[in-house]
Amino acid sequence: MSNFIQRLMLGGLLVLAATLSVNASAGDTLQRVIDFKVLKVGMSGNQPPMSMTNREGGLMGFDVDLAKALADAMKVKLEIVPMPFGKLLSALEDNKVDMVMSGLAITPERTEMVSFVGPYMMSGKSILTKNSTLAKIEASKDFNRKELKLLALSNSTSASFVKTVAPDAQLIEIASYDEGVAMVIDGKADALVADMPVCVLSVLRYPEAGLTTLERPLTVEPVGIAVSKDDPQFFNLVDNYLRAYEKTGILGKIRAKWFEDSSWVVALP
Repeated sequence: MSNFIQRLMLGGLLVLAATLSVNASAGDTLQRVIDFKVLKVGMSGNQPPMSMTNREGGLMGFDVDLAKALADAMKVKLEIVPMPFGKLLSALEDNKVDMVMSGLAITPERTEMVSFVGPYMMSGKSILTKNSTLAKIEASKDFNRKELKLLALSNSTSASFVKTVAPDAQLIEIASYDEGVAMVIDGKADALVADMPVCVLSVLRYPEAGLTTLERPLTVEPVGIAVSKDDPQFFNLVDNYLRAYEKTGILGKIRAKWFEDSSWVVALP
């Protein structure tokens, strides 16, 4: 083999190696977090008690506290990137955020797009309503009636739930829970279908509005942290932290703060 051909083959291998190196680092969440010393977490910011805006305009909630704990463990700055719930997973796929924490239920369809760390809590579907009859339903089929107007967060599992179990009802997809709660209070809809914690908090938050919710959720759903499915090292890191927080009781303390003690409600606008 001539020296020229050998040099040509070597050059080709070097180009190939460089290409593979670039491809390997593309979308590498862990490397990005290490290099920029910032953990970007996407959340809606309007899913109490998971994330919500206080009177000072800052974000607070279960997911906010857990995100802070993860950033502290990584020794990086936390940057919360608020956006509409329906755009969160697309932002993760486009590398605009490093993870999504927004009361995100783990589903087979979502797992096709991302990997889930967790679950870090269990939730379930309930309804928020002023209708005493609706508040006593025991099965989802009980509100499959064409005269009912049901609200659900756009692109959420709640919206999918309504489409599946109550196809005859009128589904109105909303941009935020605040919008939905206001519509129920004003009588513009019969009920808001949402995760149980959202419904319970709304009853506590507006005691004079005549709101009520179910005693037991209609479903049981695991909630997890969404990360890129192409970043196994980052997944492993976050998974290790989450397991450690569960074993040491840190996760339990965060749960108790937001789900058992309602004193923080006074900080809401």
